[in-house]
Amino acid sequence: MRNIRKVGFIGLGDQGGPMAEAIGEQGFELHVWARRPKSLSAVAAVPHLVHDTVAGLGASADLVGLCLRDDADIWSLLDDQHLLTDVAPGTIIVNHGTGDPGEAERVAARVAGAGAVYLDAPVSGGGPGARARTLTTFVGGPADAFEAARPVFAAFSDTVRLMGPVGGGQLTKLFNNALTITNMKNAEDVLTLAEQVGLALPALIEIIGASSGGSAALRALGTDITPGLAEHLHPLMRKDMQHFAQAVRERGAHPEEVLARGAAGAAGLVRTAQLIARSRA
Repeated sequence: MRNIRKVGFIGLGDQGGPMAEAIGEQGFELHVWARRPKSLSAVAAVPHLVHDTVAGLGASADLVGLCLRDDADIWSLLDDQHLLTDVAPGTIIVNHGTGDPGEAERVAARVAGAGAVYLDAPVSGGGPGARARTLTTFVGGPADAFEAARPVFAAFSDTVRLMGPVGGGQLTKLFNNALTITNMKNAEDVLTLAEQVGLALPALIEIIGASSGGSAALRALGTDITPGLAEHLHPLMRKDMQHFAQAVRERGAHPEEVLARGAAGAAGLVRTAQLIARSRA
């Protein structure tokens, strides 16, 4: 497996931008491509090389990290943008987005056909975790590729774990998200009742966060999830719950109860974020 020196990155959004910046901070030679030039501001503080084409970036990197919305975006890079056309043998392609474990296996087969290696490595922690360099990275794929890529992942993560073959990272992330989203429903229900009985929600969130009732979901509702961000997040949460349910069914288990609660958590996110915002006004 190759020694990683040159790292390509595509997907310079709220989470991917700080991840790419962290990679540049650690002394890797950072190569980037962006559909919109303004996205390049995310890496303005670190040395980087901008490529005009996805294929050119793929040819220049030892590892290419992708932080995109869904699996369809990965296929677009492979099929329409020709990411794999000129990659060197052994190049590692990494998907940091959340998707379907079965789709990860299909992408891995396509990548292997080009002589490269695929890791599914979704991350948890969102934009705040990326900016703090404290993401958790769940990885699926060959152990030797994981070890080669680990120093790159360590640039933006405080926890990195190999969870099995390709698809293992996505499956682990989906279980993580199912817990987060169902916990969000718990928090939404309790906060709604608290508002109805006259408790001050900001104070309640703060004190419960330091008590046994605290959770990552409650913490996020109390800090990062504004009404505007909730509008962006709730369709992504629905998507993740559908991926979770499909993956569980394909493996012979029954996700219906968890799926229903997660769908309710996604549906109530905007209303609860608005409720908390009003309580602070």
